[in-house]
Amino acid sequence: MPVKIGSIQLPDFPLLLAPMEDVSDPPFRYVCKQNGADLMYSEFISSEGLIRDAIKSKQKLDFSEFERPFGIQMFGGDEEALSLSAKIIDAVQPDLVDINFGCPVKKVVCKGAGAAVLKDINLMVRLTEAVVRSTALPVTVKTRLGWDDHSKNIEEVAERLQDVGVQALTIHGRTRAQLYKGDADWRLIAAVKNNPRMHIPIFGNGDIDTPPKAVEYKERYSVDGIMIGRAAIGYPWIFREIKHYIATGSLLTPPSLEERIAVCRTHLRKSVEWKGPVLGILEMRRHYANYLKGLPHIRDFRMQLVTVKTQQEVEQVLLEIKEKYAACSEAAYETSLLNA
Repeated sequence: MPVKIGSIQLPDFPLLLAPMEDVSDPPFRYVCKQNGADLMYSEFISSEGLIRDAIKSKQKLDFSEFERPFGIQMFGGDEEALSLSAKIIDAVQPDLVDINFGCPVKKVVCKGAGAAVLKDINLMVRLTEAVVRSTALPVTVKTRLGWDDHSKNIEEVAERLQDVGVQALTIHGRTRAQLYKGDADWRLIAAVKNNPRMHIPIFGNGDIDTPPKAVEYKERYSVDGIMIGRAAIGYPWIFREIKHYIATGSLLTPPSLEERIAVCRTHLRKSVEWKGPVLGILEMRRHYANYLKGLPHIRDFRMQLVTVKTQQEVEQVLLEIKEKYAACSEAAYETSLLNA
């Protein structure tokens, strides 16, 4: 059954690409969309920065029609700032506005934003209501189970956010105190989903890194969809592999070396187009290790990729990798990926 967020219609059990700071930019989103991501978000944007017209914050509003349905995510701890930011976001016409009440990073939490708001549910409700009143777009929220093990208040949070107009909720299965350590606990996510008062879509997030785990969690916790973050970095194929596994019950053959190199080159070109020849090259460096994960004796090539300075030089190194590893048998290549 299709999932709806306001007037946005998503497929049955949609796969969402998580908003990740310094990762979920338009070039990265492009290759994820090509490989099956159903709903994507901007990197999270500071409401204060957006109001001050900060260049980096404004740049994060960029998206293309190809990326739709698309949400812009913001964070902040002040009602007026979030309200004004919602109106600015409204003007660029994304499909939805998402509020981040889950980011555990110290520089965000110290400003009373992100996961810090989990310590004050009344404030969270007021902030959310201010955004809902300020935009005609559907408003969604991404949050965590609670601040720490002694304040896992997500069930109350979910009900109260729904009551003030939130139209979907994504829950990361950790507290702020956990950061990204330990296993995500999906039992409370399931409790929210199975609460008879809840009628909005509930998406789960945390630790989904293989198709079998995605299906296991889908069936065990009954969520409406899942959000994938770190597992997609350098491996956008995770979306199509999960969809194939849901449809057939079998694992899709991993991407060939040729496809890995081709998608990496697409990502590189998009990065240079969007950020320019200097920043575009620099910010691609964080992705190469994952694109090339599993290839034996790849260290020297990786070092070249993070030291060369022009697009032409990077393309040349990628071509050399393709030529060298093409000599490996396909069976040996697939085995190396599966064992990575």
